[in-house]
Amino acid sequence: MLEKEKFPQDYFPECKWSRKGFIRTRWCIADCAFDLVNIHLFHDASNLVAWETSPSVYSGVRHKALGYVLDRIIDQRFEKVSYFVFGDFNFRLDSKSVVETLCTKTTMQTVRAADSNEVVKLIFRESDNDRKVVLQLEKKLFDYFNQDVFRDNNGTALLEFDKELSVFKDRLYELDISFPPSYPYSEDSSQGEQYMNTRCPAWCDRILMSLSAKELVLKSESEEKVATYDHIGPNVCMGDHKPVFLAFRIAPGAGKPHAHVHKCCVVQ
Repeated sequence: MLEKEKFPQDYFPECKWSRKGFIRTRWCIADCAFDLVNIHLFHDASNLVAWETSPSVYSGVRHKALGYVLDRIIDQRFEKVSYFVFGDFNFRLDSKSVVETLCTKTTMQTVRAADSNEVVKLIFRESDNDRKVVLQLEKKLFDYFNQDVFRDNNGTALLEFDKELSVFKDRLYELDISFPPSYPYSEDSSQGEQYMNTRCPAWCDRILMSLSAKELVLKSESEEKVATYDHIGPNVCMGDHKPVFLAFRIAPGAGKPHAHVHKCCVVQ
């Protein structure tokens, strides 16, 4: 079974056209049927707009689109099975909270356009230390002076600001994240670990699953950990996104107790 669909145009009216949407396929391995749903949600059009409110207006648009997909997956057109939803969710950290945390001891300078008085840039400077610039924020600029905060211990300290999935906690499950933010990496082939200064690094690329799929992933013939959730190419340039994968074993299907255990891997 194959199904593909774009999101309605009015979901993200800032774009005149969009390739955002989802593709759904159904698979059967070892007597186990499940859906793989590849999804691409809407991005943050402006860092300045994302910073204005908590949560940002863009997160609400992503919630609406993801809810639309989940409702389509469980409607009455097809038999219900376990499902995995994966791809570029464009989930972002809560920008306002992140900036407030990273810039706790700074003062903010606002730069406005001469013709329209519109805010075009925010500059956060340390109150002392010769007023060192800590962060510069523009529509497509997020220039923080110390990228190590996003890489150290896989950015774990910032996971508290990764809030967008919480809205779907009763419908979707995710294994613990143990890799650094997957976007936006430099596309310079010599800078595989470097982030671009266009956006605040975030875990945009994810693999989520229904609660029944969770049981499928975590089910094991022993207590040995069999599921791996990680990213690919940590030290290699892979484009602006690092691919993410979920590998697990599928136990024999019902009625076939001696069937072989199969290895399954979902790659964003």
